[in-house]
Amino acid sequence: MRIQVNGAEVFFSTGSGHPDAAAPTLIFLHGAGFDHSAWVMPARYFARHGMRVLAVDLPGHGLSGGAPLTSVTAMADWVVDLMQVIEVQQVMVVGHSMGSLIALALAMRHPLAVSKIALLGASAPMPVTNMLLAAAADHHHAAVEMVNIWSHSTQLGASANPGTSNVNAGERLLERAIDGVLHTDLAACNAFEFSLEQAAPTALSVESLVIAGDQDKMTPAKAGMLVAQWLPQARTCLLPGCGHFMLSEQPNEVLDELKTFIFSD
Repeated sequence: MRIQVNGAEVFFSTGSGHPDAAAPTLIFLHGAGFDHSAWVMPARYFARHGMRVLAVDLPGHGLSGGAPLTSVTAMADWVVDLMQVIEVQQVMVVGHSMGSLIALALAMRHPLAVSKIALLGASAPMPVTNMLLAAAADHHHAAVEMVNIWSHSTQLGASANPGTSNVNAGERLLERAIDGVLHTDLAACNAFEFSLEQAAPTALSVESLVIAGDQDKMTPAKAGMLVAQWLPQARTCLLPGCGHFMLSEQPNEVLDELKTFIFSD
C-alpha cells in the first residue's frame, strides 16, 4: 500500500492480510540498506493470523519516496508520524539491526506508542567500522560486500531453500538501494547513543524479545544479551550457527520465536 507521511509517499506491505478494523497492529522495520522485502515470511504469517501488518519501506528506501532520515531518533519519530496517518495509537514493533535501534528509540521516546518490541540482531550502541563507512560514503561496492560477508555465519551462503544462495540474495538486496542510502543508514547506527538516563520511566519496562545469532559478526550476541539486561521484561533467544542475517539463514526459527512472543498474553 501507498500512503503520504510528512508530504512523501510511503510504501508498506500488508502481508496480503485482510484484518478486522480492531485488529492489533504490527510494524516491521528493516535494517540498513534494506527494504520491506526482508520481512516477506513473517509479514505473511501474522497478516494471515488476524493482525494488521505494516512491513514498511523507510523514507528513501525501496518503494518509499523522500530522503533517507539521518538519525535513529528521527526514524523513531517518523514511525509515530506514520501511526498518526493510519490512525493507531499503539503498535507492536519488530526491528532487525538498524530497525532494532529504531524500535528501542521508539520505546524510549514514545513509550505509550508501543506494547511490545522484538529486537533482532541488536546492539546499543551499534558501532560501524571506519573502513565500512568510508566505502559506503564512496558508493564503493566493497561496502555491500563487507556488510554481506560479515552478516553471514561460518556456513557462508548456506540456504534451507534448494538452489538459492543467501550471500547472493543479500548482495542483490543491498545493491537495490539508491546511492547514499547505505552510508546514511550506517552513519545513523554509528552515531546512535543509548543511555538509560534518556529513557522515560516506563520505556524500558515494555515487553521485549531479543534474538541474537551466536555467529553474528555485525552485532555480536553478547551485545544483544546486554541490551536484554536493560529491559526487565525481556525474553531472549540465542540462535546457534546463525549470523546477522537471521531472517534468511534461520527464517523458521526466527518466526517460531516471534509467534510465541507476539501471541503471548
